[in-house]
Amino acid sequence: MSYVIPAHTMPSLPVAGESKSFPVRRIWCVGRNYLEHIREMGNDERQPPFFFAKHADMIVGEGAEIPYPSLTKDFQHEVEMVVALKSGGANIDPKNALDHVYGYGVGIDLTRRDLQMASRKKEQPWEIGKSFDFSAPCGALRPASEIGHPAKGKIWLNVNGVEKQKGDLTELIWNVSEIIAKLSLQVTLGAGDIILTGTPAGVAALKPGDRIECGIDGIGTLKVSIK
Repeated sequence: MSYVIPAHTMPSLPVAGESKSFPVRRIWCVGRNYLEHIREMGNDERQPPFFFAKHADMIVGEGAEIPYPSLTKDFQHEVEMVVALKSGGANIDPKNALDHVYGYGVGIDLTRRDLQMASRKKEQPWEIGKSFDFSAPCGALRPASEIGHPAKGKIWLNVNGVEKQKGDLTELIWNVSEIIAKLSLQVTLGAGDIILTGTPAGVAALKPGDRIECGIDGIGTLKVSIK
């Protein structure tokens, strides 16, 4: 196949202990999937989680120096478990959903919170607050064939050595099987899709010079900084 302009590079994630990488097709994010985060954002606890997207080329990896984004005065962190799919489909049965998982990782849903909240008040899409350059830091994946399907374990994020977010995977309102099944009702999932599964309480503003370290027990860690 030839193109009229140079073809884009395929975004990818490293796999722990492997020389090969995981190609990323699409990024899906789950909103409102930890009760304490719903409360801290002032949202209705009775509303179910929902899905939004980021572009695959917004991924950055371990050690990235992330520019403070334009247009915002409230740039915030949200640590999340990443689920990477090796296959997909539509209308996936929750009983079979984990069969589609390649592995798991640690990610951060970086957010221009002021722009997100302004869009929400106007009932406009969230892209301006959620989907922007460098907004999806992700660490190396750990294959499910090695670590299984984590359903418990501390999830945490520190800024400049100070703990800001702390929760446990047991606190997910929707588990991974349910997330995959529900999302597959909205869109046909495919190999290379990754899903960020929601964040615990403690989200807070970032500034240039901040050093972020986060992790999930049994999965891994991720370090990035803001410049």
